[in-house]
Amino acid sequence: MTPAEDRARPITGLILSGGGARAAYQVGVLAAIADLLGETADNPFPVIVGTSAGAINAVGLACGALHFSTAVQRLTQVWQGFHCGDVYRSDWPGVLHQASRFLGHSLLGLGKQQPVALLDSAPLGELLARELDFSGIAAAVRARQLRAVAVTAFGYESGQAVTFYQGRATIDPWFRHRRVGVPTRLDLNHLQASAAIPLVFPPVKINREYFGDGAVRQPAPISPALHLGASRVLVVGVSGNPLGKGVHQEVVRPRSGLPPTLAQISGHMLNSTFIDSLESDIELLERLNHMSRLVPSGLHPRGLGLKPVEVLVIAPSQPLDQIAARHRHELPKAMRFFLRGPGATRASGAGVLSYLLFEPGYCNELIELGFQDAMAQKEFLLRFLSAEPAPDDLAAAFVPSTR
Repeated sequence: MTPAEDRARPITGLILSGGGARAAYQVGVLAAIADLLGETADNPFPVIVGTSAGAINAVGLACGALHFSTAVQRLTQVWQGFHCGDVYRSDWPGVLHQASRFLGHSLLGLGKQQPVALLDSAPLGELLARELDFSGIAAAVRARQLRAVAVTAFGYESGQAVTFYQGRATIDPWFRHRRVGVPTRLDLNHLQASAAIPLVFPPVKINREYFGDGAVRQPAPISPALHLGASRVLVVGVSGNPLGKGVHQEVVRPRSGLPPTLAQISGHMLNSTFIDSLESDIELLERLNHMSRLVPSGLHPRGLGLKPVEVLVIAPSQPLDQIAARHRHELPKAMRFFLRGPGATRASGAGVLSYLLFEPGYCNELIELGFQDAMAQKEFLLRFLSAEPAPDDLAAAFVPSTR
C-alpha cells in the first residue's frame, strides 16, 4: 500500500464507555471481533478511547496492540476469573475498616488529608500492575499499529474532563469548554483515576489535582476519538438499546408506591453518569446525520464545517441490571451485609449491583452476551472494519469538526 493510499484509508476508532463490572460486556464484543478477523489480523483500531472500566479495557488492548488476538484473549481470561476481591476489599476486615474510615471522615472530619470512599480499590492497582505492560503502547505506536490511546478522568478541583492520551507526536492537544486533551505517558494512576467511581472508589492524585471517574461531566464521549484522528467509530455501550430501535417503549407505571431505596437512587445516578451522556452524544450524531441529508452535496463537508464520521453502535440486547439480580447471591458475604441496608441486594436495587458485581457468574454471562450481540451484527462489523462504504442502514453521522 502506498503512502497516499494509507492516508486515504479511514481511521477507525474504538470507544469503550464506563460502567464498573458492566465493562465485561465489552470484552465479549472484542472477542467476537477477534474471532471474525482471525488470529493473525492486525489491530483494527488505530484509535482507542476508554472511560472508567472501559479505560482499563482500552489500555489493555493498546498494550497488546502488536498482537490484537492475543491481547483480547488475555483480557477475556482476566475478566472470566474476576472476583470482587480483585477490584476492592470485600473481606470483613477490609469492608469494616473502610466503612469506619468513611464515616469518620464524613461525619467527624477525621483524616481530611487522605482521600476516602466507601470501598478500598487497592487490589485493583495491584491487579493492573501485574497484568499490564505499558511499554507495549509505545512499541505499537512506533510500529504504526496504534495511532493513539486515551483515557478520560474528571478533575475535582478544575471541574474539567481531562483526556490523557499517548500516541503519535503529530496529535495536537485540544481545549474545549470543561474538556481538554493532554498528551502524556499513560500509567496506573491514569487508569485508577478514570475508574474511580465517585464516593465508591477514592480519587487519585495526578500531578497537583485529584481525579475521579471520567464519565462525570463528560458531555461528548465520542469527541476525544475525533480529536485523535478517527474518521469512523465503533461504540461499545453498556446500556440496553441506546438508540431506542426495535423496542416498543411502554409507559412504566409505579407499582408499590413505596419510597425509593438508597440503592435505587444510587442506581439511577450511576446510570445518569455512565450512560446518559453517551446516548445523548449518539442521538446528536443521528440528528446531524439527518441534517446532512438535507444539505446539497456541493455544500458539505467544507461549506458548513461538517466532517463525515460513520458510527456503529453495539450495546446489550438484555437489561444488565436484571442479569445482575440473578447473580446477586455471588456477592461476598461482607458486601451483602454492607449493601443490604441501602437495598442493593434486592431486585429493585440491582442497578448498583450491576456496577459492583465483579464475580465470575455475572461477568461470564456479560461476556457471552457481548459475544452474541456482536455476532448478530457480523455483516455490519465485517463491512465496517474492512473500511468498505457504509450501507444506508449503517449510521453515517456528520460531526462538526470543532468537536
